Amino acid sequence: MSQEPKIYENEGQSSPDTLPADPSRRFWLGTACAVGGVAGVATAVPFVASMNPSERAKAAGAPVQVNLSAIAPGTMFTAEWQGKPVWILHRTQEMIDGLAKVRGHLADPDSDRPGFTPEWAKNEGRSRKDQWLVCVGICTHLGCSPSPRFARGGDGMPADWEGGFLCPCHGSYFDLAGRVLKNMPAPDNLLVPPYYFIDDNNIMVGVEQAG
Repeated sequence: MSQEPKIYENEGQSSPDTLPADPSRRFWLGTACAVGGVAGVATAVPFVASMNPSERAKAAGAPVQVNLSAIAPGTMFTAEWQGKPVWILHRTQEMIDGLAKVRGHLADPDSDRPGFTPEWAKNEGRSRKDQWLVCVGICTHLGCSPSPRFARGGDGMPADWEGGFLCPCHGSYFDLAGRVLKNMPAPDNLLVPPYYFIDDNNIMVGVEQAG
């Protein structure tokens, strides 16, 4: 049995009213409604150990170090920073190649809307390195946590689905760079938090550079 979606506080997020009107109504909107009944089905996502500070330090927003070496390609680890889930997805080359294929379906493909993407992450993968997506796993609509839907097509998803995330609360779709599709309830892309690579196998979430 699937769990009820966890709701996170989402202050400062944009309202759906801020989303510019889009005359095109694509297949995605109808599919979002149709899939809503099965959106809560849990998807198995491997978890790995990470080096985390104390609970009190995390609550205060202390940076969190995560070891990437055990996150296999095609899998995702969820860390916690400032009481929020931070997704760390190890994208395969197929996942990376699929990002360009969905541009026509995206509401903000270049992450131009302010407040959700640092300047250094305004690229196709919204990341410092192509194979790693780091983003806050909270929908920009009402604060639910989306579910991973990494498989291409099938499983109740659109036939041309290249993989991504589906919010179980109101059916918003996000691609594998955390970019929201057009005509969705969510008004913005998923937030990219500050982070930097300590080395090839470790990142620090919560600050953009050492020191």
